Amino acid sequence: MLGRKEQAAVLALVAKTTGEWHRTAELIEGARRALRIVRGEWTGFEPYEIRVSDLVAAVDEAELERYAEMIESLEARSVRLLTVLDDDYPANLRQVYNRPPFLWVRGSLPPEDGRAVAVVGTREASPAGIAEARSLAGQLANRGVTVLSGLARGIDAAAHQAALDASGRTIAVMGTGISRVYPAEHRDLAERIVESGALVSQFWPDSPPARWSFPMRNVVMSGLAVGTVVVEASSTSGAKMQARLALEHGKRLFLVESLVMREEWAKRYAEHPAATVVQSVDDVVDVLAATAQRVEQLVLS
Repeated sequence: MLGRKEQAAVLALVAKTTGEWHRTAELIEGARRALRIVRGEWTGFEPYEIRVSDLVAAVDEAELERYAEMIESLEARSVRLLTVLDDDYPANLRQVYNRPPFLWVRGSLPPEDGRAVAVVGTREASPAGIAEARSLAGQLANRGVTVLSGLARGIDAAAHQAALDASGRTIAVMGTGISRVYPAEHRDLAERIVESGALVSQFWPDSPPARWSFPMRNVVMSGLAVGTVVVEASSTSGAKMQARLALEHGKRLFLVESLVMREEWAKRYAEHPAATVVQSVDDVVDVLAATAQRVEQLVLS
């Protein structure tokens, strides 16, 4: 496991980042040690288009100690930090270009979560959409698939609850810091998720919900999963954004048939080679099985 001081250096570098955090994640991975950067022992910045002064100037030992204390304090509350330098940073997420430099985690992220599928949709879901989300998420959980969603009202909550009711695993990717639950009425749901899954956040621990944080949350949801199921979403929904991200990330996209029939954006996305129109959970599971088989053949060849 990465030392606490090294993890603290990752946090310090991110705190000094003025641009996109994933560029700092790439830089840290390139250096292989964050402490080498903050102590001026690494100079290979050119390929990453990040100035040394933007990251190093204000990082000192006292600041590293403050971040180490933050990590220790959260560990005492059963929250652990995973950085891009940690071996157990999720493999699926590591493969996407806009991965975050760190994640805070409450709960567990075992290797079988590598076969996770995101189930997403609108907060203003119809009764039919809620029923569809519950059916798909429950059946995926019964097939041993980890169900990912975003802890929001509507489709997200239905997916989490159905996975839990099926005694399956579910992961909530939060649009807030790990110390907050939004919306507040989902606190009990969040505690249930921790017992048999995980809460995950890429933000500073006390970060409140913000307009910009939810699109970033969608990046992590897509990255952690092998594919995304969109149940019900308008053309302005964050779930539509996640559908786009899934295709950008080289993941599988699953569009519920009723969504494709109703939404023009979904009809267009359904024409993509990586997209599948879903009539039943078998359409998702069959694609996952075929994808896993192709990967295994590539590894063996």
